[in-house]
Amino acid sequence: MSIRLRLAAQFGAILVITLVLFALAIYFVTQQARREEFTQSLFKRALVVGHAYADGQARPDANHQASYRQYLRQLYRTLPAEEGRVYDATGRLVFREGQRPPAKPIPAEWLAEVRRLGQAVLEPEAHYHETVGLLYQDARLGPLVVVAASVDEDGRRQLTSLRQVLILGLLAAAAVMSVGGWLLADQALRPLRRMVGEVDGITATDLSRRLTQAEGPADELGHLAQRFNRLLDRLESAFVGQRTFVRDASHELRAPLTALIGELEVALLPAERPPADYRRTLQSTLDAARQLSSLTNGLLQIARASGDPSQVPMALVRPDELLLQAHEQILRRHPTCRVDLELSDEVLPAVWGNEALLLAAMLNVLDNACKYSAGAAAPVLASLRLASTGYLRLRVQDHGPGLSPADLEQVFVPFFRAAAVRNLPGHGIGLPLTAQIMALHGGLVRVDSQLGHGTKVWLEWPASPLALA
Repeated sequence: MSIRLRLAAQFGAILVITLVLFALAIYFVTQQARREEFTQSLFKRALVVGHAYADGQARPDANHQASYRQYLRQLYRTLPAEEGRVYDATGRLVFREGQRPPAKPIPAEWLAEVRRLGQAVLEPEAHYHETVGLLYQDARLGPLVVVAASVDEDGRRQLTSLRQVLILGLLAAAAVMSVGGWLLADQALRPLRRMVGEVDGITATDLSRRLTQAEGPADELGHLAQRFNRLLDRLESAFVGQRTFVRDASHELRAPLTALIGELEVALLPAERPPADYRRTLQSTLDAARQLSSLTNGLLQIARASGDPSQVPMALVRPDELLLQAHEQILRRHPTCRVDLELSDEVLPAVWGNEALLLAAMLNVLDNACKYSAGAAAPVLASLRLASTGYLRLRVQDHGPGLSPADLEQVFVPFFRAAAVRNLPGHGIGLPLTAQIMALHGGLVRVDSQLGHGTKVWLEWPASPLALA
């Protein structure tokens, strides 16, 4: 079943059920009100019968009694099958008149109930017939019980007409609601059909297309289109980044592989060469292999840092101890580089993170500082402090050539190399990798640099709540 048909059916069913309940309520309220009115009408007729009987008994001449009996017969003709009875204080039937044949006797218990309560209903309405009793007090005749019975033919006709009107109205309303619900569902789903058609035109090779958004205030479908367009923005950025990453990685990998192949092809030439040439070839091959290994490890670290954070093992890590380890390794890599450490006098809290990744982030920043500060007289300065915001902050300052504003905007793009340092060894993946590692730990990386004035890099990440407790 289509959504359009399901919405139309549900809309129609809800309205039909509502109208049926409303019609039933109208019918039963009308029926109850008519019953009450008919019952009160019978009590009034019983009071008239009592007055007429008492008046007739006050003047017992034959002419007068014939006159009130004729009056009652005319009165009874106004209601169908009407009947009146009068019982004296002893419960004896002293008067009966009406259009119905003699009925079964009235129970004495009910007559006693009428005398006790003043009025009562003997037979609640059944098939529109009802019998009521009324206590009529007369000074000369004593307490009389007047019984009146009749059939509510007017009520029968009115309720029959009301049922017909309600049934015909419900059928007409159901037909109108079915057509209206179908049209409303079609109008409501029209933007969704348009969105489906636009989505079908979006492919992996063309992610630049977006869903059309309706003018005016956005409804649920408008919000869905906005969210989908944002998803497409993220997918397009990811695809562009992936293509750029693959292109740059292929370019970076091609250089050492080309060097390896060239050196090996030269070494395999049939002409005899001195041992020194073979040693030089092996050294060049080893350098290219090391460069290739370094690049591959960097790519693997980027992939690991970009993965699912839930799959990265985390534990409490002491950042000051990590900085000391990074300092020791940097001195082995760059024996001529001087790195001064500034640690806070207070005990620094631990952080919640992955020790290997955080160590790689620190090494990347310190390695860049030593590499770009080669030949500078001033040392590289690394300071670790607990900021007032509750974040741990590592600042690394070098005295290298610095970065231009244009280069500074692209330092986190993988494989980007600034113009001032392209003559130095590297692949341009250190800062992008560091940024992803810090983002994985809820932190960030900030870079401030000016040409000729060196570069400052800040690593900031939150201290563990467990360590602060």
